[in-house]
Amino acid sequence: MAEQERMIEAILFATVEPITVRELEARMPHGCDPAEALVYLRKRYEGRGVQIMKVGDAWAIRTAADLGFLMQKETVETRKLSRAAIETLAIIAYHQPVTRAEIEEIRGVSVSRGTVDQLLELEWIRFGRRKMTPGRPVTFVVTQSFLDHFGLENARDLPGLKELRAAGLLENRPPIGVIPGPESEDEEESAEGQSELFED
Repeated sequence: MAEQERMIEAILFATVEPITVRELEARMPHGCDPAEALVYLRKRYEGRGVQIMKVGDAWAIRTAADLGFLMQKETVETRKLSRAAIETLAIIAYHQPVTRAEIEEIRGVSVSRGTVDQLLELEWIRFGRRKMTPGRPVTFVVTQSFLDHFGLENARDLPGLKELRAAGLLENRPPIGVIPGPESEDEEESAEGQSELFED
């Protein structure tokens, strides 16, 4: 097992992109169990400067989250996401798989082809399965690159309403047309939580 850990460590260190257990199996000698070796290796790296992290269904070596400030470099960012792109990306992340028509319905405005193309080019979204509805529209889902960039294991790790409001990213007033009831907003949030942000 120690030798298998060494092999996985070498592969993870050398690969740029996160790698799946199936890909590890293909590279390692017959009879190896990369899934079990990953469990031991992940424990061995706990508390170290780098960690073995799961990204979607793949694995990678990443800098420990609390040491990220050491890697920061101040640079002038020449290309920023537009507000439309940020809104579109957020809708896809929270409602995936989602069609263009559904994105437009949520945003209240049409989604330009350039916005979707920019997110596809960044490899933060990709085409998902077609919906089994008339016209069989294509859906969009977030990619492993998106999860990796934001340090998420999967889309369920995205912050919920309570966290977004606490961070000041959402207004604390109720949506237009909603009359607040006698119960407090905190009670509503605890009942709704993050689940209302996802479509099943």
